[in-house]
Amino acid sequence: MNFDEFGFDDDLMDGIDAMGYHTATPVQEQVIPYIIAGRDIIAAAQTGTGKTAAFLLPVIHNLLTKSHEAHKINAMIIVPTRELAVQISQALEGISYYTSISFISVYGGTGGALFANEKKALSSGVDIVICTPGRMISHLNMGYVNLDSLSYLILDEADRMLDMGFFDDIIKIIGYMPKHRQNLLFSATMPPAIRKLANSMLKNPAEINIAISKPPEQIKQEAFIVYEAQKIPLVKYVLQQSHFDSVLVFCSSKLSVKKLCEELKRARFSVDQIQSDLEQEKREQVLLDFKSKKTKILVATDILSRGIDIEDIDLVINFDVPHDGEDYIHRIGRTARAQTKGTAYTFVSEKEQYKFEKIEKLLGHPVTKVPIPEQFGEAPPIGQSFSKPKKKKYKGLRK
Repeated sequence: MNFDEFGFDDDLMDGIDAMGYHTATPVQEQVIPYIIAGRDIIAAAQTGTGKTAAFLLPVIHNLLTKSHEAHKINAMIIVPTRELAVQISQALEGISYYTSISFISVYGGTGGALFANEKKALSSGVDIVICTPGRMISHLNMGYVNLDSLSYLILDEADRMLDMGFFDDIIKIIGYMPKHRQNLLFSATMPPAIRKLANSMLKNPAEINIAISKPPEQIKQEAFIVYEAQKIPLVKYVLQQSHFDSVLVFCSSKLSVKKLCEELKRARFSVDQIQSDLEQEKREQVLLDFKSKKTKILVATDILSRGIDIEDIDLVINFDVPHDGEDYIHRIGRTARAQTKGTAYTFVSEKEQYKFEKIEKLLGHPVTKVPIPEQFGEAPPIGQSFSKPKKKKYKGLRK
């Protein structure tokens, strides 16, 4: 289905054409007509399915073609991370370029001047607000944000927001909104907590499932079974063996990110890092350098597993095994975007083997195990039974 078949506003279509959009993705084809018609939505859709345009396009169209309060906040998009807020803002800027739509991003980690700009926009009114929960509550608590005219509420990556402990914050924000509004909830997974949230806010929603349960077939997945001390030397070895223009390395803690980044810098690799201790301005510059290939290797926590939109990453390395299968799919899904091929390596320590077995069960097949080079010494046995160690029962002191 082509975008000109949806009946979008002419100015919006100019933006769509300028962005190079032609054919709708499955999630866009299914979701857009429901949103234009005013239905609430609950959609299972991951990053990479085109879900951002799936909600931006019809909401912008409705704002352009239906009467709404000028100088009021008309739509709010709540997201889990500032990186995703920036990504959506960039997409919105391009799509709405030829329209009169106004918008602002509201997220933490910025200085006082930006907070003042946010306050001014929220006080005077803006068509669309993209925000993280904590920052929006900071503004709401000061009393100058009026959501009485809000017509559209979008929750993006709702499962991640609940994982990060934002359930109460979301409910608090919703409490400031009018009851009569259109609600759009997007989530990669549908655990019971999401169903609970959906039942509390959605009215007769249309349900759509476009979730990617398996990684794209064009990703070559391999795993190295290693001892923890072998991981950093192995990263250096892998990066030296082949030429990669763009490499994303995921660590499970910011401490691991800092340590690995320093080790790679000492080895004279073109590398930088993103983790929660960095100021927002620094994060944005690091990401810009990585997108432009000025920096070849980016080491990051899971803060980037869903919030990065770069289509030509050659290699993803899981320095640590992800916490669960969904995180694994999101991480390695950063490569092989837009029908290109990609590679994903996972380093599995002796203590992480049970977690990796659960990931393989989700995938439905074992990931190819690659022996580490002999120079790294002995490694844990490949193909051993990955069983969770049983806890010993405490029976008290024997007399």
